[in-house]
Amino acid sequence: MATASPQHLLDDVINTGQQEKQQEEEFLSLVETVVLTIFLSIIIIMTVFGNLLVMVALCRDRHLRKKKTNYFIVSLAFADLLVALVVMPFAAIELTTGHWRYGEIFCLVRTSLDVLLTTASILHLCCIALDRYYAICCQPLVYRHKMTPVRVAVMLSGCWLIPTFISFLPIMQSWNAIGIEDIIEERRALAGGSNDTSCVFLVNRPYALICSAVAFYVPLALMVLAYQRIYVTAMTHVRQIETLQRAGSAPVTSTAPMITVRSSTSSDPLEHYRLRTTIGSSSKEQAPIANSRMRVETKAAKTLAVIMGCFCLCWAPFFITNVVDPFIHYSVPWQLWTAWLWLGYINSGLNPFLYAFLNRAFRRAFLVILCCGDERYARQGSYSYGHTPRACSAASVNGTSMALRLSFLPNRSYSDNGRMMLANEQESQDSLGPL
Repeated sequence: MATASPQHLLDDVINTGQQEKQQEEEFLSLVETVVLTIFLSIIIIMTVFGNLLVMVALCRDRHLRKKKTNYFIVSLAFADLLVALVVMPFAAIELTTGHWRYGEIFCLVRTSLDVLLTTASILHLCCIALDRYYAICCQPLVYRHKMTPVRVAVMLSGCWLIPTFISFLPIMQSWNAIGIEDIIEERRALAGGSNDTSCVFLVNRPYALICSAVAFYVPLALMVLAYQRIYVTAMTHVRQIETLQRAGSAPVTSTAPMITVRSSTSSDPLEHYRLRTTIGSSSKEQAPIANSRMRVETKAAKTLAVIMGCFCLCWAPFFITNVVDPFIHYSVPWQLWTAWLWLGYINSGLNPFLYAFLNRAFRRAFLVILCCGDERYARQGSYSYGHTPRACSAASVNGTSMALRLSFLPNRSYSDNGRMMLANEQESQDSLGPL
């Protein structure tokens, strides 16, 4: 009987080892694909659910429709919903399969929609910041009359029209590829496909600079300035509260003033910080002032940090890379591009939580929807207004509203005072930011 030579045995061992290694790599690749698919699916589903819930809440709750600021939120939700329905699924399929299966024309359409919708989402965030700045820092008491439906419509139209000039118009005309055609063809060849089987999108330097400025850097600068002024104004109101508290022992020829510092993200009246001063109040009643002021300042600072932090964390890496890459000969790895892009997509899923879920009025509407129309949650919303009318002028900073409720109006009758206080209460609610 012929026996196998040592060389054949060695070859068999090597081949077996290579097959096992190949099977192990295929298994790991399959596991990675499954995990990645589940992760991306969760992102898409959560983005769709959150933004759809915001839109349904506005359609069903007439109280939400009365506030002009909420139209910015629902338009933002619509943009983010389209990102989740139109952009994310195709990006997820391409990422998990490694191939583009929908042809060159749809590649350009998908890319244009990507730029359009993500830019629209960012511009909505900028408009919300400007709306809050106008309501709080400039003329909060007449905000309802200044922010007319025409102005709101113009701002919303700009959020949707401006992105078209950096998306469909230049991309469908291939203006972004002028001067870098050879690099794009080389990338397609490295991807191992033709124009129909690979979706390669590179931008030249002018397009990268203009697109990044319009879609990110200019809105970012406006948001930083707006929220900085909002924070300064809020802290000014807090100091005014402290001054009025200290002056509470002075003689007043009318009812006692009550100063309330409350969190607009709280739906429970028991959680409001209430500081009451009466005529001839003792010094020990002034003790909570400093602590309450510190709580308000801390809450406002944290809320603003969360808003700006999430926005910058999600989009800054992508747009920094977008500007730098054309100047370093397009050497950024595609894996890094993909990671930064999906980090930006995640911002569309965070927006409902940052701009709607932390709003008490929206939360009540969500509870009514999710609990099959249980009106108990709607009734809870009316409790926080209380039964005693008080004059109010309020400033709100992304989740913290400082309401100065002053009940002393010596020259007015109670009925006139009540009507004025209710009107000012409505002004305060209209001037509140989304949070």
